[in-house]
Amino acid sequence: MIRSLTALATAAAAALSIPTAGAATIGGTYYAVQYDFLEFWTATDGKPFRVVLPGNPFPALTPEQTAAGLLPVMQAAKPRPALSFTYDAPLEEPRPDYRLVLVSNAANDLNGDSVCRGKTRLKPGRPGILNLFAVYCRNDMAMSMTTATTPAATPADPNVSKLFRELFMVVFSDSAALKPNAGGIDRR
Repeated sequence: MIRSLTALATAAAAALSIPTAGAATIGGTYYAVQYDFLEFWTATDGKPFRVVLPGNPFPALTPEQTAAGLLPVMQAAKPRPALSFTYDAPLEEPRPDYRLVLVSNAANDLNGDSVCRGKTRLKPGRPGILNLFAVYCRNDMAMSMTTATTPAATPADPNVSKLFRELFMVVFSDSAALKPNAGGIDRR
């Protein structure tokens, strides 16, 4: 009996230690008090929405190959507004300047506001692992941010598509709890 329980416990521990194939891990999230999904919708619906890619999540590919491979994957997984992802920087800096910054293998102490001001620090990546720090910026302020990780060696890996579908639901959340002035109502 004890031997069977020990074998069962060992098998359960081994099963739990196997990473789930295709599972994207979305890290902790942050939303600025000023975050407003309606503002995001208004700024992006029917318009190009700039993506900035510091670092290269797929070291076997050139940064250009990575960028070219990621754009259609992001577009297919896009959030609800009818936006078009682009890497093209506008000729004149728009005000407000809305953009998504996807830092590959970001340093552990990197924060969103630094990213929105154009400062990034990277750490060595792990081959076969896509690791992103996603920051939605308005000018030099982070409106929302999170991390996302999944096993993937190229942008064509199906796990990348799954990651972006989950990531965009978090970074561009339309939760009623995040609406400005939704909280703090005195209900006496």
